Amino acid sequence: MLRFLAHFLFLLAAWTVVIKYLFPMAYAWAEGVPIGTYVFLDFWPVVHIWVGWSLLHWQRYSYALALSVSVAEIVIVVTKLVLFLQAPAWTIWRTNWFINKIFVLACFALLLGYLLVNARQLRARPAHPVRAAASA
Repeated sequence: MLRFLAHFLFLLAAWTVVIKYLFPMAYAWAEGVPIGTYVFLDFWPVVHIWVGWSLLHWQRYSYALALSVSVAEIVIVVTKLVLFLQAPAWTIWRTNWFINKIFVLACFALLLGYLLVNARQLRARPAHPVRAAASA
């Protein structure tokens, strides 16, 4: 399951980059407006990749990292969705954003559930060995 969740996070990061950077940039380019006009700056894809990597290469901090990012993401996304749904503006940009947030919420709800159900085993899990760089 950790492998699945890690890959879900990698796909989520890639999709977020497409939705928030590449698609808006291509759209702006096609319209002939400045390339950054529709871009939504977002650092979360980097965090998602880090958590995904951590799940595949388990370290002592992996459980705490995954748990804290899951809780933070759920709180942030639910808050944003509640605020948005009070007066939704269904533009192409907000619709893409909304769909992305639903998938982010699903991913981190799954991850949080898995972490809580398997807390004892995951906390006791040994760290993945760190390979030393090959000497020349």
